[in-house]
Amino acid sequence: MGPRVAVILGTRPEIIKLAPVIARLGERAMVVHTGQHFDDAMSQAILAQFEGVSLAHHLAVGGLTRGAQIGRATEQIERVLLDHPVGTVLVQGDTNACLAGALAANATGVRLVHLEAGMRSFDRSMPEEHNRVLTDALADLCLVPVEVNREQLLREGIPAERIRVVGSTLAEAARLLMPSAAARAELLTHLGLRANEFVLATIHRVENTDSRERLRAILEGLVAIGAPVVLPVHPRTRERIQSFGLGGVAARLHCIDPLPYADFLALMAECALMISDSGGVQEESTIVRRPVLIVRTTTERPELLGTFAALVKPDDSPDHGLIAVARRVLADVPAAHAALASLPAPYADASAATVAAIDESA
Repeated sequence: MGPRVAVILGTRPEIIKLAPVIARLGERAMVVHTGQHFDDAMSQAILAQFEGVSLAHHLAVGGLTRGAQIGRATEQIERVLLDHPVGTVLVQGDTNACLAGALAANATGVRLVHLEAGMRSFDRSMPEEHNRVLTDALADLCLVPVEVNREQLLREGIPAERIRVVGSTLAEAARLLMPSAAARAELLTHLGLRANEFVLATIHRVENTDSRERLRAILEGLVAIGAPVVLPVHPRTRERIQSFGLGGVAARLHCIDPLPYADFLALMAECALMISDSGGVQEESTIVRRPVLIVRTTTERPELLGTFAALVKPDDSPDHGLIAVARRVLADVPAAHAALASLPAPYADASAATVAAIDESA
């Protein structure tokens, strides 16, 4: 058995993406949850799907400001690493937990591996962009999803020997967690939906929710596209809808509470189209083979543009406006789905390559 690996995570997407790697590491994995977004039932329900995956340490940094979260989590992870020595710290993505784990590894002199490295939106207003750039700079090994990410790191001066192209773990997790066709049909019936006849939307980023005019434009755009829109409402978005007095617009959509991940996967697999500002949904679109319109000006996944994904603006412009682009997709849903079904999978399964890279570079 190789040296122990401290796996740092703090959000639901990290649990989902890291679970296949943790399962492969087995007893070597020491899982540390910072508590950035912690719901015990949700976290344990996901981890229970993967044999041998459990939390070793649970910290408590949720509910703090970004700076306080990173500072508190760094301090507490450092203490865990000093008390429980490991050979490697593994972090994933671009969260506050990811950066805190990177800083703690650096402070304790433990080798750092960054999974899902090399992704760039080139939008410095996004906290996630700062987190991923800083983590890549600190990492002893950057594990990137695709070649374009490797090339980006090389341009930034990171040596080639510190970079490996390994793919993504998300498809592996999704295959295990995806509900059966019967379960998906039951969920649609419960929500009063028909397969391939509704739009699934998620809006939660600060740039879209903290401006009343932008949030209003997005909600009105969703109403105007002319199809049923299911909107699982993020707590941030719900609070802004209320404080901005946009409840009347939101009431014209099918607003529901946030879903367990398996149910969200089910809706993605059965929808006609997705509209989102989420980074994860962009990758998930490649798994369920559904188009996604990204309500942002940039994306950290440029390799998906023109195939699975398109950037749109929350306006009525004919070329890149949310309403016009959505209506074009909805005009011939079977054709849109067929075009994506024939595309090769853009990301290789990464859990085996991740563990191999950790061991080879140890």
